[in-house]
Amino acid sequence: MSRVALKQVTKRYGDTFAVRGLDLDIREGEFLTLLGPSGCGKTTTLRMIAGFVLPSSGTVYLGDEDVTRLPPNKRDIGMVFQDYALFPHMSVIENVAYGLKMRGVPTSQRLWRARAMLELVRLADYGARRPAQLSGGQKQRVALARALINEPKVLLLDEPLGALDLKLREDMQTELKSLQKRLGITFVFVTHDQGEALSMADRVAVFSQGRVEQLDTPRELYNRPRTAFVASFVGSANVIGAEIAQRLTGRAQAFAIRPEMIEVLATGVPIPDGSVHCEGQLQDVLYHGASSRVHVRVDEQTTLAVARAESSNPPALPMAAGETVRLAWRPEHAVPLQG
Repeated sequence: MSRVALKQVTKRYGDTFAVRGLDLDIREGEFLTLLGPSGCGKTTTLRMIAGFVLPSSGTVYLGDEDVTRLPPNKRDIGMVFQDYALFPHMSVIENVAYGLKMRGVPTSQRLWRARAMLELVRLADYGARRPAQLSGGQKQRVALARALINEPKVLLLDEPLGALDLKLREDMQTELKSLQKRLGITFVFVTHDQGEALSMADRVAVFSQGRVEQLDTPRELYNRPRTAFVASFVGSANVIGAEIAQRLTGRAQAFAIRPEMIEVLATGVPIPDGSVHCEGQLQDVLYHGASSRVHVRVDEQTTLAVARAESSNPPALPMAAGETVRLAWRPEHAVPLQG
C-alpha cells in the first residue's frame, strides 16, 4: 500500500523546471531516501509532499486522499529541518509539546506526552534545558521528538544530519533507522550524501535534473546502476563509453565497473580464464588506510580507478608512476548502461 504517491507532478519556476512529470510511490512503513546533488529537485519534492510548495501540475496523495491543495497543517505529516528550527526562548519540553499546545491539548496531557517522547529519543533528563545548552545531536533529537509527538503517518526529514560532524552523523544514522523500525512510520529522508542513503534506506530514489533516474534498494543501486549518472553518483564507478567498450570487450555497449571489481596483476601472474583485460600506465597510488586507490590510464581519454585492499595477498604491488601494469576483471562485473 502506498502511504504517499505523486502522480505526474511538475514544479516550474518561470521557465525553469525544478521537478518534471514525477511519478513516485512511497510505501507504508518504509524508509525512502531522496538522493541527488544540489538543485536536482529532491527538496522541492519533499516540500510538495509537506504542502509548503504547490505543484504546477499533478497530484499528491496521502493514502487514498488527494491532498494537493491542502495546507501543511491539514496533512498528517511531521517534518524535521536541517537547522532544527527550535524556539530558543522555550525549554526543551516546551519545544516538544508546542504542537500539542497549538491543538489545544490540556497542559498535563501534553507534558506527559512530551516526557514520553524525550524518553524515546534518550533525552529524558534534558526537558528543563534551553536549545542553546544542547549539542548538535541533542538538538536533532529534540526536533525529532517535536515532529513525532503529533503521531504523524509520515515523517519528512530535510538533510537533518548535514550540520553534524562525521562521527555524530554516523551515530545518528543508526539511531534514526532504529527509531523508524520501532515506530513503523514512513520516513522520507532527503540527502546529497550517498553514504547516508545506502546505509539507512529501504529504497533510494536518485534524482537528476528534476527526474528520478533510478528507484531501487541500496544494494541494487550500487551493484546494478542503470545509467552513467547513477553509477557515478552512487559510490564511485568507472564509466566506459561505447567506443572504448568496443575495443576492450568487443561490444559497443557502454558499461560501468566498480573499482573493487578490477584486479591489478603482478608481473608473471597469468590472466584469469575468461577475464577482460587491458594494459595501461600507472598514474598514481593513493593510500586510504584499509585500501589504496590506483589510477591507470588505458588511453588518451580513459583512466580507470582500481581499489585494492591493503589486507590482500600480496599486501602491495611494487608499483611506481609511469609503470605499465595489467588490469583484469570478470565480464559479469561490468554493468551495461542505458542511454
